[in-house]
Amino acid sequence: MYVCGPTVYDLPHLGHGRFTLVWDVARRWFTFRGLDVRYVSNVTDIDDNIINRALREGTTEAEVAATYEDHWWEAMAAIGVARPDDVPHATQWVPEMVALIESLLAEDIAYAISDGVYFDTSRVPDYGLLAGQPLDSLRAGARIEASDEKRSPLDFALWKFAKAGDPVWAAPFGDGRPGWHTECVVMSLGLLGEGFDLHCGGLDLKFPHHENERAQAEAARRPFAQHWGHNGWVMVGDQKMSKSLGNFTSLTDLLERTDARAYRLLVIRSHYRSPIEVSPVTIADAERALARLDTLARRFDLPVLGGDTMVRSSSVEFTGAAAHLARRVGDLLDEDLNTPLAVAELFDAVSAANTLADQGEEEAGRELAMAVTVLFAALGLALYSTVHDSDDEIQSLVLARDAARAAGEWAAADRVRDELVSRGWIVEDTAQGTRVRRG
Repeated sequence: MYVCGPTVYDLPHLGHGRFTLVWDVARRWFTFRGLDVRYVSNVTDIDDNIINRALREGTTEAEVAATYEDHWWEAMAAIGVARPDDVPHATQWVPEMVALIESLLAEDIAYAISDGVYFDTSRVPDYGLLAGQPLDSLRAGARIEASDEKRSPLDFALWKFAKAGDPVWAAPFGDGRPGWHTECVVMSLGLLGEGFDLHCGGLDLKFPHHENERAQAEAARRPFAQHWGHNGWVMVGDQKMSKSLGNFTSLTDLLERTDARAYRLLVIRSHYRSPIEVSPVTIADAERALARLDTLARRFDLPVLGGDTMVRSSSVEFTGAAAHLARRVGDLLDEDLNTPLAVAELFDAVSAANTLADQGEEEAGRELAMAVTVLFAALGLALYSTVHDSDDEIQSLVLARDAARAAGEWAAADRVRDELVSRGWIVEDTAQGTRVRRG
């Protein structure tokens, strides 16, 4: 599967977080079901926005791209998105782009004007297929300036001729740099081959970006993606969240205030094709639901599953109610990744597991709770029965409090408790020692 990745010129916002989580969940579910998945997601490291930021800050395009790519991967790690198998960078694939453009020029599918080389969309009879609109309708909705040299307002740039101060690559049809729509065509076909299974991205990429990718592959007579997936937007009121609208919140801002798992849970409680609203109210609701899951994990002392390690169904076996739950959830997720109904089934199972244990059927309750843990892990959501192992500072405070209590130093133990509470943790005393969970 190929997922269109970031253009690295700014901090990732919540919309970026959503699309990476959606396709991370899909990848994990395919893997859980026994498929071997090769996951490719690119980085666009040359673009007008990168060039403009470099000019504003008096630095180079490469430095801007490197800085914000680092921020990107830090944010992806924080929300639990597994690293792609391949991360092609646009600047590494320019020779392949030049070769594609040359072949399109040779057949008059592409043409040169004063500022670059453009693709003639009229040469693709079904252009507009992904948009679900005929060519005439798309053309009528397009804007074109009187001085535009393009054959059609829908024609798009494959190559931009060099301008003063821009980064430049050599090409037989004129030195310059590639257009955005050409990058993913050569990278996806180059790494995954013709007729690869699945091409994904946000709904805003469906047209024109994905349609323009498809058009180039079609014109080059190279079978392209067999299936397409597009996730819905993150909404702020009645607007989608985006950098261009200036209404985005960075992932870093969100993660400073909440458990990253709450955002994943919020995402999977909605269907991937539907819009979601991220607000203090929706995040707080996801945090409360997450607390229910962690409470289940504590009650049955469940192991932490998930993370970078993909869970596979072949590694687990359930019987009775747990097996029935796994079948129901599996059927829902196999049908267009219906995570909202699957999550609802899992929360029903949380209640059922607690009821079984309350009735003295501890082992049956634990098996059902374990199935809940495994199935959430298959979606990348880990349940914590104690402090997250990777949070070394909090773990140190927990150990310090236990040591103080063991030594009878109650004032010191209380000071540590107060420190944990001030950081947003609920502190519980158990026979096994101090346990903490998010409040």
